[in-house]
Amino acid sequence: MVRFSQRKGFTPTKDKIQLESMDDALRNALWNCLCSYFWDTELRSREFLYRNEDNYILVQWIWTDYFKLSTDLIDSRCRVIYGYLRKYFYECQWYAAYDFIEFMARLNIEPFIESCNNALAKEMSGYRLVNNCIVDITSDEELQAIDLALRDTTNLAGVNNHVRRALELLSDRKMPDWRNSIKESISAIEAICVLIDGNPKATLGQALNRIEKASMVNLHPALKEAFSKLYGYTSDADGIRHSLTEAPTIESEDAKFMLVACSAFINYLLPKVSRAGITL
Repeated sequence: MVRFSQRKGFTPTKDKIQLESMDDALRNALWNCLCSYFWDTELRSREFLYRNEDNYILVQWIWTDYFKLSTDLIDSRCRVIYGYLRKYFYECQWYAAYDFIEFMARLNIEPFIESCNNALAKEMSGYRLVNNCIVDITSDEELQAIDLALRDTTNLAGVNNHVRRALELLSDRKMPDWRNSIKESISAIEAICVLIDGNPKATLGQALNRIEKASMVNLHPALKEAFSKLYGYTSDADGIRHSLTEAPTIESEDAKFMLVACSAFINYLLPKVSRAGITL
């Protein structure tokens, strides 16, 4: 809720999405998430670390996998470790703070991830946590489309792996691979359509045509045509999908659009497949 002082113009309101920065409010909010789900229970509530206990295992993991430090440098006093982590988080660059949040998200604690996403949204960050990756998605609808596609294809390994890989390639801040992210997104659509069609050798275009002709799924002709053209774009336009050595102009927004669009199409297909009585 906007404060009285902001409504009356005495203090400024946030009107800019944070993409290459992290203000104090956002950093504090993310640190509070870490405190609530990790530090308050494993560090601040104890005096010493003891080997083979949960708090030592957590700290050892952070020390070796994130900081790449030797374990003999781990102090036995919890308050010292807490101070070290706090100093790092508050003094590191904005992108390193996201690296650390992303690292801790690998523990797959859903309330922590949800809490972080609430903080990111509230403080107008241009990023969200999706499948343990920090990605530059500013729309909640986009976030939900990808999340739902990942959740509902858990038992469809081929489809899920393509969506997951597309997200990883898009969200890699050091070496993003937008071209291959697009390839993985459309491959996810191809994988699910091939499962529906039942012919493992079919291309997306062939599978879509047979699905429509056999009335396997009530697929809107315009939507089928749209994805056939998207497949053509990734297959032929600048050779994105099959000639990955060439260098057409591919931007992050192209990869993000394809990931969101393909995720949404998967979410569109799955309930129709279920109603048609098709087992994938």
